[in-house]
Amino acid sequence: MKKIILIFAFTQLVSCNNEPSDENMFPLNEETIEIYLLNNLNDTRGYCIDMMGYKNNADISKSLQAHSCYSYQGEISVDQGFDKLKITQEEFYIPHFKVCMESESTEKSSSLILKVCNKSEKQKFILQNDGKIQPKNNLNLCLTVSEVFREGGGGNPVHLIRDISLENCDNSFSIRQKWGIRKSN
Repeated sequence: MKKIILIFAFTQLVSCNNEPSDENMFPLNEETIEIYLLNNLNDTRGYCIDMMGYKNNADISKSLQAHSCYSYQGEISVDQGFDKLKITQEEFYIPHFKVCMESESTEKSSSLILKVCNKSEKQKFILQNDGKIQPKNNLNLCLTVSEVFREGGGGNPVHLIRDISLENCDNSFSIRQKWGIRKSN
């Protein structure tokens, strides 16, 4: 009886298929990163582009903001996670919520909102080598963090928030206009 069980187990082991399953054959090309302000300003955790609301409960109908980066907690938060590959294709895509960053207009002081991705001109942004994020159809504008900040609702120390908008690119406030991408803080 033991021999039969051993033969059966050995047959099962040998007959296992080592080829990848359909799930593994086409892995997602998605690499989630956070977009952070190169200058930490007044928050040692840094500021990241963030959705209003909290993580899974973030609200896609609200504008984007700069918020304390969550990666200090060990991973990138879903409401701060962007698809790295899509950024190289001029699309700032948040995969967890299946939405893209969009400018309300391509004029100075425009807010950044979230919409279903549609490849429109208002959704095309370029992350330049010098760290500027600019709408493709108006390279005079840069994604800019406000001078003023406010306290958020959590964290220890408490999280900090700043508004973001499209403003004229200007070296005098480049510390609020230069961004980077990373996997983790």
